[in-house]
Amino acid sequence: MDPELYSQGDPFAQWSWLRTHDPVHWHEPTELPGFWSLTRYHDIRAAYRDAETFSSAQGILLRPAEHGADPGGGRTLALTDAPRHKQLRGLVDGWFAVRSVRALEAEMRDIAQGVVNNALEMGSCDFVTDVAARIPLYVICKMMGVPESDWEHLYDLTSRAFGAGDPLTRRFAHLDILGYFETLQADKAADPGDDLVSVLATAEVDGERLSPDDVILNCDNLLVGGTENTRIAAAGGMLSFLEHPDQWQAVRDDPELLPSSVEEVLRWTSTAIHIMRTAVQPAEIHGRRIEAGDKVVFWLPSANRDETVFDAPDVFDVRRTPNRHLSLGFGEHFCLGSMLARVELRLLYGELLSRGVHIESDGEPKLLDSIVVNGPETLPVRMKVV
Repeated sequence: MDPELYSQGDPFAQWSWLRTHDPVHWHEPTELPGFWSLTRYHDIRAAYRDAETFSSAQGILLRPAEHGADPGGGRTLALTDAPRHKQLRGLVDGWFAVRSVRALEAEMRDIAQGVVNNALEMGSCDFVTDVAARIPLYVICKMMGVPESDWEHLYDLTSRAFGAGDPLTRRFAHLDILGYFETLQADKAADPGDDLVSVLATAEVDGERLSPDDVILNCDNLLVGGTENTRIAAAGGMLSFLEHPDQWQAVRDDPELLPSSVEEVLRWTSTAIHIMRTAVQPAEIHGRRIEAGDKVVFWLPSANRDETVFDAPDVFDVRRTPNRHLSLGFGEHFCLGSMLARVELRLLYGELLSRGVHIESDGEPKLLDSIVVNGPETLPVRMKVV
């Protein structure tokens, strides 16, 4: 539970021990509530599938008890159970379907090309902020109907909300994001367009319009879901390729490996460190009794390195197949933007490879101090076409 473990230590050693010796581990309350830790792949997959026992509505991330309940509980896509979850997902699901994402692919490729062009002009840049963060942000902004003139403003806010080292800076930036969507949803309700915010601002569920607060919270949910994990996965993937240059060369030599390399990046980076559920009825896993009301935490990087599921799990291998990682969740809460994230990663790496961009380290990367997301906070690189 120490954030520094993920930036300076080795959580995989702890997870490996837990998988072997205590796969359903009770963690005593501290400033956080007490919770059960699940570390094995099949246990986490089964719990994901059992949404009737393991609820999302009371929060999906560990938070200090003094902060109270998550304000989005029971109101947003990520923090609802059936039937509300299915109703909300049905409003926006089509925007993230294969057909819709493919229709956007040309524009997404243009965005990727522009971002790479800017990075090449800079020569030296931070791959996190100058490359990886911009592509998913610009894409989700376009889908949500954010005016292009506001993209850089939201880029600045999300950079501080998700990447600032100071918690107070992150909190105030996040409040500014909510304030931005308060204005945007009102504008879209009055004059709707062909975009996600307009859909939410004018939608009805059970014959009632979503409240402005519910629209704002779901906009925030879509923005965070559409940017943060893809940003960190893209940067973490590049860090992995820099640490394993033979794997980058393998994809350069055989572009057909690009889809499997994206899946391996998703498995290897496992950007969501944990996801939480709350038991709403008693359950038993490996002889441990979980009571109704207990918090249950899924450690996703541990599941994705489970040696009973993955051959040589501690090896980064772009040829790995099959690769049934849990990085994008499972069951009814399987990541809404999974197809979008895969296409964004493929377009970014494909752009770098097809243009013969040479990337090398330009300083020590800094990893995030976080128990929520895992990956680089900064990744200084030099980029040039060779």
